[in-house]
Amino acid sequence: MDAGECSTSQPPNPASASSPDSSSSGVWAKLVPADAAYPEVEVAEDDAVVCSLVAPAAAGGEEVAWCEIRRNAGAPSSATIRNLSSDAIIVDGTIVKQEAVDIKPGSEIVSGPQKEGHLVYTFEITAAKDQDKNNVKIVLDIENAKCSICLNLWHDVVTVAPCLHNFCNGCFSEWLRRSSSKSRDKSQSAACPQCRTAVQSVGRNHFLHNIEEAILQAFSSLQRSDEEIALLESYASVKSNIVLGKQKNQSRKRPFSRSSDETNNANLPCPQCRNEFGGFRCSPGAVHLQCDGCGGMMPARSNVSIAQKCLGCDKSFCGAYWCSQGVNSSHCSLICNQETFKMISQRHTSRLPDTVHGGNPYEKDITERCIQQSGKTLQAVISEWTSKFDNMEIDRSRLQLNNLDTITSRTYICNLCYNKFIDFLLYWYRVSMPRNLLPPDAVNRESCWYGFMCRTQHHRPDHAKKLNHVCRPTRGNP
Repeated sequence: MDAGECSTSQPPNPASASSPDSSSSGVWAKLVPADAAYPEVEVAEDDAVVCSLVAPAAAGGEEVAWCEIRRNAGAPSSATIRNLSSDAIIVDGTIVKQEAVDIKPGSEIVSGPQKEGHLVYTFEITAAKDQDKNNVKIVLDIENAKCSICLNLWHDVVTVAPCLHNFCNGCFSEWLRRSSSKSRDKSQSAACPQCRTAVQSVGRNHFLHNIEEAILQAFSSLQRSDEEIALLESYASVKSNIVLGKQKNQSRKRPFSRSSDETNNANLPCPQCRNEFGGFRCSPGAVHLQCDGCGGMMPARSNVSIAQKCLGCDKSFCGAYWCSQGVNSSHCSLICNQETFKMISQRHTSRLPDTVHGGNPYEKDITERCIQQSGKTLQAVISEWTSKFDNMEIDRSRLQLNNLDTITSRTYICNLCYNKFIDFLLYWYRVSMPRNLLPPDAVNRESCWYGFMCRTQHHRPDHAKKLNHVCRPTRGNP
């Protein structure tokens, strides 16, 4: 029998790795025989040579190397096979003599110059399968990965029990500190800022922390500034699982109907349920709104001039309402800062949001330089384009807010919606700018076919820098 021809006179493996311990030495691939009567041949990192018997083992046959298989560096889904036998072998229908050729999962390998009389193998990579089992893709809406206190992506996420809502460590720690300082009954469990369930324990969530880091790798525009992170970490007090207290008859639902003798209870979540502020006090059974910013409650009042809902997202925010009623954090710990919900015309912007131009840092830098070259401040540019917005001089269809036709500079919107509004205005500022007024390095850039909708700009810095993305999509347009 020629070298490379596999013996068929015995059940033992006609082809094997040269080391008997290969199965325990980092097996990453295998050769699967077409004839199920023969076992598979495993290929290890430290033992890449595959041998065959040149005569039956009972006759004292010896093993002779017929090929060597090694993984390709930088391309884990492919490998290289080298013919070591004195005869040719066949790889994917091509006769291979002494040279090395690339193979991939599914490649057909014949251990001799013809199929007849030789075993036929299929090459498979086992490590890739094991890796696939370990790498589970999770589809997650980023909006569900945001802290309901600060409305940003979690930072050092913690989970409260039993409701399992998630918050930034710093946000929840500061909220817990304020709640504890205002509560008369120190043994009373704190309430979840999102659903008002009595919190029994809180702990850092390492699984969600990994998801948080994965999101930041995919969407760097969601990364907070160093100052914000430092402030959050200075507040953070949850280092391990903390038991906050126990209550009998825990209920996940919060009752709103109260008897008259309960109105003096200092723990009622709505300040106007227990005291009169601004000439108003809640009547028994009054309808309330839960603030999306802090989780606190306020009466739903349609007859007041101060907005209670953001017109851009239709979510409730309490900061402006409580300020108009003369209520502050000394009366109730669950009150938003007034800065979280303001009229557009009352806002002052000193720096561009990180989310401007879809989070593309190169486009943001170009816009900043354009504003500097114009001699105007950022706020002056925003005010100028807000006036154009009020006068219906620009197309509103691209603005990603609700109630487009009713929004004006006197509309109350939340911080998140205001950032979208700024992004919209600066898009039109850039689109309307003559090319000769752009910085020199931006004048000759071609526009991306997909414009501001391009997804490649978020993970390909070279693409984000090379092409202009502050433009309309033209892909597929005549």
